[in-house]
Amino acid sequence: MLIRNVQLDGQVVDVRIGENRFEAIGENLEPGAEEVVEGNGMAILPAFVNMHTHASMTLMRSYADDLELHDWLENHIWPMEAQLGEEDIYHGARLACLEMIKSGTTCFNDMYWHFHGVARAVEEMGLRAVLSSVFIDFNDAAKAAEQRELTERLFEESRHYSDRIGFALGPHAIYTVSEDSLRWAKAFSDSHGLLLHIHVSETEKEVADCEAQHGLRPIQWLEKIGLLDPNVVAAHAIHVSDEEITILARNGVKVVHNPASNMKLASGSFPHARMCEGGVAVSLGTDGCSSNNNLDMLEEMKLAALHAKLVHGDPTILPASEVFEMATSCGAEALGLECGTVAVGKLADCMLVDLSDHRLVPGYRLVDDLVYSADRSCIDTVICDGKILMRGGVVEGEDEIVASARKYKKRFQ
Repeated sequence: MLIRNVQLDGQVVDVRIGENRFEAIGENLEPGAEEVVEGNGMAILPAFVNMHTHASMTLMRSYADDLELHDWLENHIWPMEAQLGEEDIYHGARLACLEMIKSGTTCFNDMYWHFHGVARAVEEMGLRAVLSSVFIDFNDAAKAAEQRELTERLFEESRHYSDRIGFALGPHAIYTVSEDSLRWAKAFSDSHGLLLHIHVSETEKEVADCEAQHGLRPIQWLEKIGLLDPNVVAAHAIHVSDEEITILARNGVKVVHNPASNMKLASGSFPHARMCEGGVAVSLGTDGCSSNNNLDMLEEMKLAALHAKLVHGDPTILPASEVFEMATSCGAEALGLECGTVAVGKLADCMLVDLSDHRLVPGYRLVDDLVYSADRSCIDTVICDGKILMRGGVVEGEDEIVASARKYKKRFQ
């Protein structure tokens, strides 16, 4: 594929994609037999990496709003999830993939039930994802044994999917997974070189309960039991002490900030400045649609930047360029993927933005406009793994995907 006359970092260039990587970038590249995409009036940018979500929760969008986290989970979300099978999860994941493509995301780090339902959707929609099946045992030995067997089986079965799909361990949180199971998950992660994706220190209650039970705060306790290392992706990490930030940095843990969900559930204010000063790697995620209620990384970037400025009383903190990196290259690095930038040799995951869109005019600084002004209507084309997933704002089959998901309103209303 050759993308001609497209703007990259303010310069008009041609971009050649060979197989699934950027092969050449320069002026007046000679066209070959490959498909030619005209990029006139467009800018090419890396696509977004959504570092924490529960994709199939699109089926729960607006289902249980304006509730406290534990009430929301225990009395509404978990009972509904118990009624969903693999086919349901597939339809929810397809809707999520559609939404992410239309808003410029080509890779996501997911944690949810029915692994194969999500994986099927990702394969069909052409996205890239790291998928972990939720592990919850509630300190029940029989449940723990069942979950371990399921995880081992899913890991083996995951090898049959394309290399766009990665497998990760998904212990939900310290209040839903026993210490023995957390240790087992870490050992399994280590033996197979896998990421471990977990919710950490999302609420004050979680911290207080951990202190009461173990005499330590969550991150202190996780270090004590040997869970923390560079392969751990910690979602939320809101209620953390300075010592815990030091622990996160020392162990190379990757933290994911989820501003929309944190604010909607009133979970707390993310300590961005302290994280950065402490040397912690931070990326960006949307969380699930039941607590956001969308998967739009453009919106998430703006919320993250504004939230940081307000919380720290400093309008210079978390500038547009930094939050854009959180949503692209930082996420890619956390997942160990060679994407997140438009450069020769990198995976060809990118988007073409229409520079004539009114939200990008006059056009002083494109990244600033994307963070503070743009919405998904600015995105014309989305490419993942060298293949076009959206062109002219249209995704193939989107009407059928929406119609299939709409049926769930009648089932659960």
